[in-house]
Amino acid sequence: MKNIIAVFMLFCTVSYGQSGLPYQIYTSKGKKVTYEKMIKELTKNDVVLFGEFHNNSLGHWLQLQVTQSLGEKRELMLGAEMFEADNQKGLSDYVHGAIDEEAFGKEVRLWNNYKTDYKPLVEYAKTNKREFIATNVPRRYASLLFKKGTEALDSLSVEEKSWIAPLPFAYDGNLPGYKKMLDMFEDHKDENLPKAQAIKDATMGHFIVKNFKAPQLFLHFNGSYHSNNFEGIVWYLNHYNPGLKINTITMVESDNTGNFENDNLGLANFIIVIDANILKSF
Repeated sequence: MKNIIAVFMLFCTVSYGQSGLPYQIYTSKGKKVTYEKMIKELTKNDVVLFGEFHNNSLGHWLQLQVTQSLGEKRELMLGAEMFEADNQKGLSDYVHGAIDEEAFGKEVRLWNNYKTDYKPLVEYAKTNKREFIATNVPRRYASLLFKKGTEALDSLSVEEKSWIAPLPFAYDGNLPGYKKMLDMFEDHKDENLPKAQAIKDATMGHFIVKNFKAPQLFLHFNGSYHSNNFEGIVWYLNHYNPGLKINTITMVESDNTGNFENDNLGLANFIIVIDANILKSF
């Protein structure tokens, strides 16, 4: 908590853009909305996906604020892309107080920015006795798919397959996000590239659905590209459980938080425009 407060104090000292505000929240249609109104709407859902920029300090501060605000109104379950499914036991053991922080760091593959950006969320779960789900596919299996194709996943053991989405996993190569990935590498198109992204989306969607328990609200943190435009994880959530009520949050950066750009229309249910001058955590 001390780290994230320190970061907040730092970015409060920077010079903001034309609006003078560090961030502004908008609806999917570009209408300004208050933080309180956003929270009120989010509480009506089964799943909330909070899409982030991994290095945005203010974005991480807002994630903690949203978690605390929703936790005051709903029983929460947390989950995140930043933890891989085969590390679930270590994550749960720490949250439940069975192991200390030193053992946690040895048992779980933590991102380099864990202490500054994700530790406050894990500590929230621990303090408030909330489950925290490791939703992402182990990186080595996404890499295996990229190098050798989806068929390579069939060779995994029963235990290894339990850490990924059920095989064969659904895939729609016509989704704009996956098509865009291919277009970025026009000279070296490889269908395995978007499929490696899809196995991450599918696995996160699978573990959210598997662990979701009404009347809890499942609050999930992921890179914005995994849920922008209601694709990625959202597509898989609808595939695995079409009845879920889902809302998404995303963040974009701008020199003027008071100006909403048309390119951001429909990006998410709530779009947080963050001043581009905000300090980066790495």
